[in-house]
Amino acid sequence: MAFGGNFVCSSFKQDLLAARHNFQVGGNTFKMALYTNAATGMDATRTAYTSGSEVAGTGYTAGGMVIVQQAGTPNLTGTIAWVDFVDATWTAATISLARGAVIYNDTLTTPVADASVCVLDFGADKSSSSGDFTVVFPTNDSTNAIIRIA
Repeated sequence: MAFGGNFVCSSFKQDLLAARHNFQVGGNTFKMALYTNAATGMDATRTAYTSGSEVAGTGYTAGGMVIVQQAGTPNLTGTIAWVDFVDATWTAATISLARGAVIYNDTLTTPVADASVCVLDFGADKSSSSGDFTVVFPTNDSTNAIIRIA
């Protein structure tokens, strides 16, 4: 099994300390790509987007889609910083066996192009047939947001 939970990528943590990711409005472009359960390395060791075992289908383009931050800027409550994204929808899509996703920085080229941010495990294969395929992000707050630093 390729997916085994949700992970913030270790390389992303290091990249944050090197100031390589910009979540501000007008900053870097972040994308989300969907993968089948045949994908390998879907854990904290993931370092970059790859097309291997990426889903294919009508309405889905290799590389996934650009995702937009909910607040347009990182948030801070007490000692917790977070960022979250607007739900991502592929419309009129036929997508089969999407088991999870990788969020990555499409702008970053150094030290690696398309650097991974996090791996998302859907918990089971998901599909759509000539309909919307939507990834629903959690509530945009310090307790639930998809990326939180405490």
